[in-house]
Amino acid sequence: MSFLFHSIAFGLGAKNRRGDIIEVFYPLPLIHPATEFSQCVVKCLNLDGPANISIELDQDTVALLKQSLTPSFQDQAQLLERLAGGAEGTVIACLIGEDRAPASVAEVFLKLHLLSHRLALPNTLNLDGAFGLLHNLAWTNKGPVSLDELPARQLEARLNGELLEVMSVDKFPKMTNYVVPSGVRIAHTARVRLGAYIGEGTTVMHEGFVNFNAGSAGTAMVEGRISAGVMVGAGSDLGGGCSIMGTLSGGGTEIITVGENCLIGANAGIGFSIGDRCIIEAGLYVTAGTKVNVLDREGALLKSVKARDLSHLNDLLFRRNSLSGAVECIPNKASIELNEELHSHN
Repeated sequence: MSFLFHSIAFGLGAKNRRGDIIEVFYPLPLIHPATEFSQCVVKCLNLDGPANISIELDQDTVALLKQSLTPSFQDQAQLLERLAGGAEGTVIACLIGEDRAPASVAEVFLKLHLLSHRLALPNTLNLDGAFGLLHNLAWTNKGPVSLDELPARQLEARLNGELLEVMSVDKFPKMTNYVVPSGVRIAHTARVRLGAYIGEGTTVMHEGFVNFNAGSAGTAMVEGRISAGVMVGAGSDLGGGCSIMGTLSGGGTEIITVGENCLIGANAGIGFSIGDRCIIEAGLYVTAGTKVNVLDREGALLKSVKARDLSHLNDLLFRRNSLSGAVECIPNKASIELNEELHSHN
């Protein structure tokens, strides 16, 4: 019998003092794993078949898994050996047979890892309810700590002549503590959450922010905010302080995308999708319901529409008329090219 899984990963989990898993680190997650690998895992864990489950592994089970894996999967066998030899943490196997809403912290963290490892694109994984499953934690230089345990841990550190530094209090950790994708620059790592998809060649500057289940498809300059659910096309430039409305920031269920080679100017923003080679003037925020006067190349009014009616159309420039204050859309005669020297990651 062949077993088809959506994803499988072995990881090291952290628990609070009540024994709850509060986070998991998966160094080598797999999406759509080979049938041979899946069958081996199912057999060693005594499962009936594909299921959505996370299991804490004892030393005997880890050893059995390691011995059962063929040479084709030696990277996973070596990972198991290293995880079992860890001084702290719980070795976990997380298996997702069907991509449905996650039911555990382990499942959520696996899906966040799949995104940041570029194994799945934003909005292709079911993350319904993920936010509610995660614990609000103190992310410290000693790992995640439950907030009710933090005062005791801080005192314990001081008594040992140490400082327990709290970098953030949040449900999501920063991505770079788990995954550093190839070919990227991230100036301020705390501003990119685990579950972000950072495309090859992307630069995230100090004021840039990328939420989970969002990101860039390729080379891009990010000095603004990429909210949850938003995907930015290759070659696009997000100016300082700009914002793209996401599924968690007022956009509802509407998934907003930015096409390729676009420019969203400094302190500008959008609440609707734009196509390729579009420009949003600096300081101009265009929501889906904003009234837009559509002009031809000579400046004659063609029609007035809501911005959402222009979604996904290419080669448009949005500006505010300095005399009337009206938002206008005209054909974009310029193209946006990112500075090759500034964006080199060598």
